[in-house]
Amino acid sequence: MTVKKRVSDLTSLERFNMYYKEQEPNLSTNERMRRFIWNPKTRQFCGRTGSSWSKIALFYFIFYAALAILVAICMWTFLQLLDPRQPMWQLDKSIIGTNPGLGFRPLPPEVMSSVIWYKGNDPSSHQFWVKELSKFLKAYKRDDKKAGAGQNIHNCDFQHPPPAGKVCDVDISTWGPCVEGNHFAYHKSTPCVFLKLNKIYGWKPHFYNSSDSLPPAMPEDLKNHIRNLTAHDKNYLNMVWVSCEGENPADRENIGPIQYLPNRGFPGYYFPYTNQEGYLSPLVAVHLQRPKTGMLINIECRAWAHNIMYDRHEGMGTVHIEIMIE
Repeated sequence: MTVKKRVSDLTSLERFNMYYKEQEPNLSTNERMRRFIWNPKTRQFCGRTGSSWSKIALFYFIFYAALAILVAICMWTFLQLLDPRQPMWQLDKSIIGTNPGLGFRPLPPEVMSSVIWYKGNDPSSHQFWVKELSKFLKAYKRDDKKAGAGQNIHNCDFQHPPPAGKVCDVDISTWGPCVEGNHFAYHKSTPCVFLKLNKIYGWKPHFYNSSDSLPPAMPEDLKNHIRNLTAHDKNYLNMVWVSCEGENPADRENIGPIQYLPNRGFPGYYFPYTNQEGYLSPLVAVHLQRPKTGMLINIECRAWAHNIMYDRHEGMGTVHIEIMIE
């Protein structure tokens, strides 16, 4: 049995609800949704009046405007500290460091792969590699060099380094069979692979300036090549030398003779790189003259200079290439 309270026993809130608050009729779900979107009695949109929405909009406008101004000030300050021609942090102070990596072209389509595979008797099979090399070497063609950058190009040699404001040309005609007109010798099952040093601003190689002080780990054929070459011209000591050989005894048997074009290394007059207009990285074309077909050949190519550290597991100063010709 429910005992009805006397009016004098009700609280203030209960008295207010009793005399002033109108009882809301029972509404369906759709009616409650429409009432939430627009309430004609209270003139509220999504639960807020126009005044409330105006205050919220003003708050967020001021907040995001202040945030945008703060970001703009930070970016302006940051850009004032940057030099468009050279990085702020160089060599030992930079993230890249002072040990340039060695890269190769053409690159396989899979990012993490280093396998160059094709069928020697199938033109459509090796066409991919030829196109990749043609695309990479397009910048090295004299006809395709930009007019502005082309004016900075100088024909260099050891006796004639590039003048101030000039860069050395890379003459693709010295690559012998490793040219586009010869399909880079892929159709003959004697493919060419191009090696390059990654660019590091301001890096200068420390050459082996004597043929009598070559490192013990250097391959004997490279040592003999250096001694024979520098016996007639000491300028060739100013080279970052390159060697390629099979990683394992079986690979060394299967790789066959190798030809390096135009030199067995990167001439010193291409260094240092200082973001010069029209600069082209020097290349070494590695021509595998008689690789064994039907075998996967693991090749390790290494760059040689006093200040190029070597670590096979970390990939420092070296690059791993796999060749498979069916």
